Amino acid sequence: MKMISKFAVKIVLSLLFLLCLLRMPYGYYQLVHYVGMAGFIILAYLDFEKKDKTIVFIWFFSALLINPFYKAVLGRFIWNAVDILWSLALLISLFFDYREFKSKTTH
Repeated sequence: MKMISKFAVKIVLSLLFLLCLLRMPYGYYQLVHYVGMAGFIILAYLDFEKKDKTIVFIWFFSALLINPFYKAVLGRFIWNAVDILWSLALLISLFFDYREFKSKTTH
């Protein structure tokens, strides 16, 4: 169940960030800030038990960057680059999570 929720969070966040590349209403970006912060905090919590805490730091830093309370003013171009990087990072980590899940279930 934990792995399924992790997959769902990563897929939803990745889609939300990719949609940010389009011209959306301002309310959408506000929603992305709230959902993104919550999603990254959830991912940090779910990955906290791993030996290597690097990914936990990345998710936590991402939650701080996207937080809706103290917004980072980066400009549209930089935010688009960050959205692409986040989407790629989430999809790549999804692949590694799937490999880890598959190795645990086959042994």
